[in-house]
Amino acid sequence: MFAGIGNDGPKGKASYPATYPYVIGVSAIDKSGTVAKFSTKSNYVDFAAPGVHIPGWCDGKFTQYCDTDGTSPATALASASAALVWSVHPDWTANQVLRTLIDTAGRSWAKDEPSTYLGYGIIRPRRVLIDKNIDPGPANRDPLYAENGTDADEDVTATPSLSAAPAPGHPSKDAGSSGGPTSAAAKSSGSGGNSQTWVIIGAAAAVLIIGGAGFAVLRARRNA
Repeated sequence: MFAGIGNDGPKGKASYPATYPYVIGVSAIDKSGTVAKFSTKSNYVDFAAPGVHIPGWCDGKFTQYCDTDGTSPATALASASAALVWSVHPDWTANQVLRTLIDTAGRSWAKDEPSTYLGYGIIRPRRVLIDKNIDPGPANRDPLYAENGTDADEDVTATPSLSAAPAPGHPSKDAGSSGGPTSAAAKSSGSGGNSQTWVIIGAAAAVLIIGGAGFAVLRARRNA
């Protein structure tokens, strides 16, 4: 499950359900790859996606587009990115889709030191799709085992209950972290700058409607 981290700015609290284990928290960036001013800072952030000046319906009649801002449109793009990857690799599990998105995310910092603004970086599904030799890793190993409070070698095959408490490793990082980088696309080696950031929109738009449902099905397939 993907969820917006919140729109209360760097001093706000992360929103439910992004604070729960096995939920992927998404922050918002602008076209330069810099975290949006409204995007909440939190160590529950796993990915960043475009969330500023995103086309959206102006009213309930669905007759006109307007610019929308928020971590919600960013989450739609991130979820659609996962659905897009799964559509090309239907034999992968949720763990494998997530692992490849982490490995290919745009960032200028170490992968094992996620930013509290941008998480593991800007989600880039195209990088997964064009790499014919990409290694998705073990099917039943959680790539976010540390954040989710599990062991690296634990066989993760069951969908956790949403009533579970937040993972124990999260709060301490929020309390003491400086936050890490607030911009990734312009600095990350091989990210392609603005054009690479906005390729997310083109790649994910085709599956935007099925994005949320697509990844939900992906999780169900993992349990089959």
